[in-house]
Amino acid sequence: MNWFSEYSLFLAETATVVIAILAVLVFILSQRRKSATVAGRLSVKDISQEYEQVKDDMLMSSMDELEAKLFMKDLKKQKKNERKQAKLAAKQKKKQAKNQEKSVEQTSSDSDNVAKQVESNTNQQVKPKLFVLSFNGSMDAHEVEELRQEITAVLAVIKPEDKVVIKLESPGGVVHGYGLAASQLLRFRQRDIPFTVVVDKVAASGGYMMACTANKIVAAPFAIVGSIGVVAQIPNFNRLLKKHDVDIELQTAGAYKRTLTMFGENTEEGRQKFKQELEETHLLFKDFVKEYRPNVDIEQVATGEHWFATQAKNKGLVDEISTSDDFILSHLQTHKIISVCYQRRQKLSERISKNVMKSVERLFFRQENGL
Repeated sequence: MNWFSEYSLFLAETATVVIAILAVLVFILSQRRKSATVAGRLSVKDISQEYEQVKDDMLMSSMDELEAKLFMKDLKKQKKNERKQAKLAAKQKKKQAKNQEKSVEQTSSDSDNVAKQVESNTNQQVKPKLFVLSFNGSMDAHEVEELRQEITAVLAVIKPEDKVVIKLESPGGVVHGYGLAASQLLRFRQRDIPFTVVVDKVAASGGYMMACTANKIVAAPFAIVGSIGVVAQIPNFNRLLKKHDVDIELQTAGAYKRTLTMFGENTEEGRQKFKQELEETHLLFKDFVKEYRPNVDIEQVATGEHWFATQAKNKGLVDEISTSDDFILSHLQTHKIISVCYQRRQKLSERISKNVMKSVERLFFRQENGL
C-alpha cells in the first residue's frame, strides 16, 4: 500500500508539472497570436501636463514648507476651476446642438447668431490643441509608415483653431521614400491646415524635401539644412572578375533597361543616360522646393551644398531660428500640447537591423560632414 500511495503521489506531481507547462505554453502562443494580429498602436499623450509639472516642481524646490503648502493649495484651486470650465464648455456644446435643432423654426440669421455666440463662448474656455509629431528618417524612409498613421489620426480630429508641428530629423535617402514622406505632409496643405516643421539637428536632401512643404520652418542655430541635390554611386567589379577569368552575361530588352551595372562592363552611353536621369531628378527636386518656397533663389541653393540654419535663414531656406523645446514652450499657455506617436510592432531581427543601419548612417554622415 505504501508503494501504491507513493506512486500515486508521484503521478499527481508529474501531472501537475505537465499541466503547468502546457498552461504556460498555451498562454504564450495565445499572446503571440494576439500580438501578431496587431500591427501597432497609436499613443496619444497630453504632454502639456508634464511641462506644467516640471514648472511646479522647480517653483516648489525654491520654497520653504509654508510657501509650498500655500502654493499647493492655490494650485489645487486652479485645477478645480479648470475642471469646472471644462464641464461648462461641455454643457455649452450640448446647448449649441439643441439651439441648432430649434433654429429650424427660426430664421437662418438668428440661428447663425446663436451658433456664433455659443461657439465664441466655448472657444474662450477651451484651449486649442498643438499636435506634436516626430519623424526621424533613415536612408529608405521606412518611418513613413508610422507617419502616415499619425497624420491620419490628427486629420480625423483636428479643428480650425488647432495647430500641428513636426519635429523632423533626417539626412535624406532614397528619392521614392522621401517623395512619399513629403506627400504625406502635403495632406495637411491639401486640407488648408497650416503646420510647422522644427529641425533640431539635420534636414538635408530628402529631409529638406519634407521640410519645405511646411508653412513655416524653424531650425536650431547649428542644424544642418539644404543639400538640394541628387547623388548616386555604384562600384564596378568587371575588371576584377575578368582578372580571375569570370564572365558575366547580362541581357536586357530595352535600350536603357540597365544603364550602369556592378558586374558587367559599363559603356559611355550608359553613363550619360544615368547622368541624365540624375539631372531630371534634380530638376524635379528644384521645382518641388520652388513651389513651396517661392521666395528662395533656387539656382543659388540647389547646388547640393548644405548650410547651418543661421546661414540657411539668410538664403530663405529657414524662417526662424529656435529649438523644438522653445517652440513648444511658447505655445504652453495658449494651447494644449498633444503628442501623437504610432508605434509599429517590430520583430527582434528588425530592431537589431534597424539599429545597425542607423549606426552606419550616422557614421557615414559624420565622415561626409566632418562632424
